[in-house]
Amino acid sequence: MKRFVASGLLCAAAVLGASACSSDDNATPQEAASSASAALCTNLVQLKSDNAALKALNPATATKDQLKSAYDAVQSDWKKVKESTSALKSAEKEAVTSAAEDLKKAYENLPGDTTGKDAITQLQPQIQALDTAANQATTANNCR
Repeated sequence: MKRFVASGLLCAAAVLGASACSSDDNATPQEAASSASAALCTNLVQLKSDNAALKALNPATATKDQLKSAYDAVQSDWKKVKESTSALKSAEKEAVTSAAEDLKKAYENLPGDTTGKDAITQLQPQIQALDTAANQATTANNCR
């Protein structure tokens, strides 16, 4: 089932990306807004997906390298969401921004000798907050 969902998301992203690349300069404001909303949805879905992968790391077995890789994916997604936030309402934008920045600060404040287990445990509140904010933003923007 997960593969089906992931395949569907990748196909949707490819279609949206192709249509964005083929847009002409004569797009109406409505078409531009729709395109911005679609890009935002794609970016939010990817953020949610990578945040779920970060959240799913098993504290008992995850290494610091696995944590860093999952964290880096979330941060990369967050940059894309920030670039497309013009379609977000102010309250949604603030919630997602705050949650993403809180996760970044918490990660950066981890002591260098923190184990993967301890790091994941310590980051769970921030990971959950980002998950909640991203879910609310995708729901509010009717992202599928």
